[in-house]
Amino acid sequence: MYSLFRTISGLFGAEFVHHGSLSLLEHAPNICFRAPKKDPLKVMGLDFDHPVGLAAGFDKNGEHVHALAKLGFSFIEVGTVTPYAQAGNPKPRLFRVPEQKALINRMGFNNEGVDALVARLKALDYQGVLGVSIGPNKTTATDKVWQDYTYCMDRVYPLADYIAVNISSPNTPGLRTLQKLDYFAKLTKFLHAKQKELSDVYQKHVPVVIKISPDESDEGLKEMAGQAVKAGLDGMIVTNTTVARKSLRNTRFERELGGLSGKPLATRAGACLDLVKSEVGDDMTLIASGGIYSALEAQQRLEAGASLVQLYTGLVYRGPRLIREILD
Repeated sequence: MYSLFRTISGLFGAEFVHHGSLSLLEHAPNICFRAPKKDPLKVMGLDFDHPVGLAAGFDKNGEHVHALAKLGFSFIEVGTVTPYAQAGNPKPRLFRVPEQKALINRMGFNNEGVDALVARLKALDYQGVLGVSIGPNKTTATDKVWQDYTYCMDRVYPLADYIAVNISSPNTPGLRTLQKLDYFAKLTKFLHAKQKELSDVYQKHVPVVIKISPDESDEGLKEMAGQAVKAGLDGMIVTNTTVARKSLRNTRFERELGGLSGKPLATRAGACLDLVKSEVGDDMTLIASGGIYSALEAQQRLEAGASLVQLYTGLVYRGPRLIREILD
């Protein structure tokens, strides 16, 4: 059935299909979905039914958490959300690359703002682990972005099971500057201080993880990993999308701007995980994301040191069966 859906959906624009499929999922009865195996584990003090979750970007505004839970994820990451609502980049901004089993997106943190998300989360009765991805507004100056992150942390802290700090989207101008060591060191100190402050207020520890880019140098990745441990962060998500276009040379997508995800990202994302793991050892939780298109790919990331894996583009091309294949 999913293969048929993919064939029909290919006749329509990618962003239209994304929203349409989420609407269809809202109305699909639970009986249509087979519950995946449970493989319980504790990560960052949180209890997961199994290690497979949904990456940020699929449900930016937290509108479809219950619908997505039908697919069998043990954790869902909503967002990326910013302090104030923003429209994102002009359309079209999401493109399928079916020959490569990939997507290109330049969405630009389109979302309704953190307060709209918080209102939804307050009414949510979701039994899995809920992550919230946060980011800065497009108009915020680089030397002020820490204020946007801490603003969002203030609001989502009592409702999130963990908070993911997105500093690596290629679609917000200047955002990846935060991965340069001077900026990164300052930001991680602000984040840890805010986390400590909020843990005292709410009397609970909400893990903070940071999502990094695959386009940094190997040395830069090691420096960030070392600083993240030093600053006391709980984990890293490895990795976000890439601006590299080697796999798309001589295709109509070679000059299409935005972050590339899917199978072309797998090799580099896996290499980044190896590098970060070699630097942090067992001092930090690692969540693997990027190019996970098969059970074998997921297994390799888990064996390389990731505690959890996140799907996005693999889910688009493979459907819910990918979750079951990984767990089987």
